[in-house]
Amino acid sequence: MKRLSQTCFLFLFLIIAIFTNAQTPIFNSYPASNNVVFLDFDGHVVEGTSWNTGSAIACDGSSMNATQITTIFNRIAEDYRPFTVNITTDSAVYEAAPVDHRVRVVLTTSSAWYGSAGGVAYINSFTWGDNTPCFVFTALLGYNSKNIAEAASHEIGHTLGLRHQSSYDAVCNKTSEYNAGKGAGEIGWAPIMGVGYYQNMTLWNYGANPFGCNAIQDDLSIITGNGNGISYRADDYGNTLSNAAVISFQNNAVTVGGIIEKPNDIDAFRFDVATTSRLKADINPYSIANGNVGSNIDLEVELIDQAQNVLGVYNPADALNAVIDTLLPAGTYYLRIQGKGNVYAPNYASLGSYSIAAAIMPGNTLPVHKLQLRGITENKQHKLDWEIVADEKVVSQTMETVTENGNFKAIATMGANERSFTYAPTAPVTYYRLSVIFDNGRQYFTNVVALRGNVTNAKPYLLGNIITSTLKISSAGNYNYTIFDQAGRAVSRGKLVQGVNTVPANFSTAGMYLIQYQNSTELFTERFIKQ
Repeated sequence: MKRLSQTCFLFLFLIIAIFTNAQTPIFNSYPASNNVVFLDFDGHVVEGTSWNTGSAIACDGSSMNATQITTIFNRIAEDYRPFTVNITTDSAVYEAAPVDHRVRVVLTTSSAWYGSAGGVAYINSFTWGDNTPCFVFTALLGYNSKNIAEAASHEIGHTLGLRHQSSYDAVCNKTSEYNAGKGAGEIGWAPIMGVGYYQNMTLWNYGANPFGCNAIQDDLSIITGNGNGISYRADDYGNTLSNAAVISFQNNAVTVGGIIEKPNDIDAFRFDVATTSRLKADINPYSIANGNVGSNIDLEVELIDQAQNVLGVYNPADALNAVIDTLLPAGTYYLRIQGKGNVYAPNYASLGSYSIAAAIMPGNTLPVHKLQLRGITENKQHKLDWEIVADEKVVSQTMETVTENGNFKAIATMGANERSFTYAPTAPVTYYRLSVIFDNGRQYFTNVVALRGNVTNAKPYLLGNIITSTLKISSAGNYNYTIFDQAGRAVSRGKLVQGVNTVPANFSTAGMYLIQYQNSTELFTERFIKQ
């Protein structure tokens, strides 16, 4: 028997906007596929289907404008980006598709015939071959583009065989038919087949369905199985360093786009740096607005050298994108990109499209005679000053500190003539550098200065955080220490005794490191930079 599934819905208590119909823009997300989902915003008369009990159902249009339709399409297309399915707004594409590999999504203001839900669909109807549509009720969703897109992706999922993702407590009592996810902000997560209205990152899920806490629904396997005729898209880039795609910089810049199609997919890229250069790369998930709005993938990016040493792993905890800003000697390098989970979202279906925008700039090779940053801690504040001796004129200056993932971020912009800065630290150790732009457009960076915050000396601490061959560590007692590189690999271990300890830095790669101190009851960490 054909089964009916109804989405979670939003009640409207007040609608104050006035909407007018406009011509629907034509979009196709994957024209090569014969599997078609038609987003019908223009109204439709439904007859001769399982919805009809003798009379036709006349559905008005969606009352959405072209901008809203574009946003809705883009959100839904990204949800289905990994698969061989074409999300379209073109009725001709729908009509040309095989009848048992298509579905019409009627986005309409007409809901009185059904009820007060946000949408409704028959499970598995994508392959029925009798033009049975699913519905999304735009007025009941407040004409909200985000909510309408979430409801549409959800209802399309039902037509492909998916049931709800539900929530249960620790003893398997169902707490909600719809899993609402968890978290907040950019990385807040919810399942598409739960309720995604209130989270930014809505994904396919591997979780309990409505039939019990042990009745696990594997969304990806059902979409790509279940007789739908839908598969994952072909891999666009190689997964290993040996078959990495070569990217070439033109005028010192390059832009590349890709898709992470499967949970185990990795996209690898190779590039060459001819001379010591600064690499600045922004790796961004597809989004419809700033702040990675509507993104479906939390990106992790590794920077790897020719000897296959991981120089850095870029995956900030509170953002879905990654930024690389580093100085590279001449050589061959690799980027390795994949989707990851975060504190809220699982690894399972962090999938979707992304872009790389990278540039290489000269290293510190300009005729700047002196560019030195100094700093002290005084009255719980960090006081920095600097000296600039150069033939060029200073245009702007930006003070930067290191974030948790090893990247520098701006904390203040100063006038061209300023030569001092005061900052109230919030971390045990803060790393500073100054970015200076001259009137010829060139950018320089000072040395890095590390200043301690308001901490006690009861625990071990570094006597200086910029090192070359040895570390000096003051310790109040006996501790074990472990030094980790940016990839999380232990590169050195040893023991500390009371007093000042000298620890050799016998690891060759320059960059940021973490030292961990531990005894039977305590554990402390610090960062340092090896030059």
